[in-house]
Amino acid sequence: MLAADAIRALVQRAVLAPSSHNTQPWRFRATASAIDLLADRTRALPVNDPFDRELIISCGAALMALRAASADAGRGTRVHLLPDDTDGDWLARVELTADPADTDLAALGPLIEQRRTYRKAFDAREVSPDVVASVTSSVAAQGARLLTLDIEQRQVAGALVAEGDRQQWDDPRWRRELAMWMHPRRDGDGLSIPALAAPIAQAVVRTFDMGNGVAAKDQQLLTASPWLTVLTTAGDDVQSWLHAGQALQCALLVGCRHGLQASYLNQPVEVPKLRTRLQALLGTVDHPQLLMRWGHPTEALPPAPRRPPEAVLEAVASRADRGCTPS
Repeated sequence: MLAADAIRALVQRAVLAPSSHNTQPWRFRATASAIDLLADRTRALPVNDPFDRELIISCGAALMALRAASADAGRGTRVHLLPDDTDGDWLARVELTADPADTDLAALGPLIEQRRTYRKAFDAREVSPDVVASVTSSVAAQGARLLTLDIEQRQVAGALVAEGDRQQWDDPRWRRELAMWMHPRRDGDGLSIPALAAPIAQAVVRTFDMGNGVAAKDQQLLTASPWLTVLTTAGDDVQSWLHAGQALQCALLVGCRHGLQASYLNQPVEVPKLRTRLQALLGTVDHPQLLMRWGHPTEALPPAPRRPPEAVLEAVASRADRGCTPS
């Protein structure tokens, strides 16, 4: 059985994965020889993410971070997705084995702490074709695709982002949900804002439709981004979303190795009618999951706040593992 402090160390790195609104919608459960990943639906975004698609993608990113952290610690792993079809919250089991660690995953482990969601303008440097190929192939290895938008597609995508901004901000329910996740950094989750400014910022977001201003800013960010991509999957179910999340985290870490950071302009994926238009723009039957902008950061950012492992990890259990089938 893995020692409690070793499990804590792995979970502490797994929770550094990105999540929508920094909700951190995951829980972990340790058994005698494995770590289970579970969805924490109390941290869902019912307006922004009514089907928990982004919630599951976020959990998939945490799963990949857990795999990379385990490999970095010299441990082999075997992953079982959706181990129990009667438990919709049990998303995966990471079985810790005596096998040699995956060397490719181990190489990504040290990058977990370096990843940031970079919401500012990037440096004007282009992303080299070799780096594009490396990041793209890392996504394919996880069962997803990363499509690069050309100049014409970028213009249309920018219009879709702006339209998505206006539609979301026009919805008072969406604004209230956003405001609810604007937290002082000390809370350990959510979108960090200074503690003294929090009540005012929340009131402004709840009260005023700032869609036009946000749309203009997002279009500018998109247009100036050196590399713009859409991550897609062949399916659009829970297993596909888990693959998307793992592919996302893998791509972010590979990008980090080459000096890249990324952020998201997911409005065209979050608004159903716009998602269909984005799919048509891509000319694919695959399902768009994430619209991502990539580039070289111009400054170092502090890490986003995270809850401590104790808040997401159940006490190490001594019960026998339940059986599950690899997938």
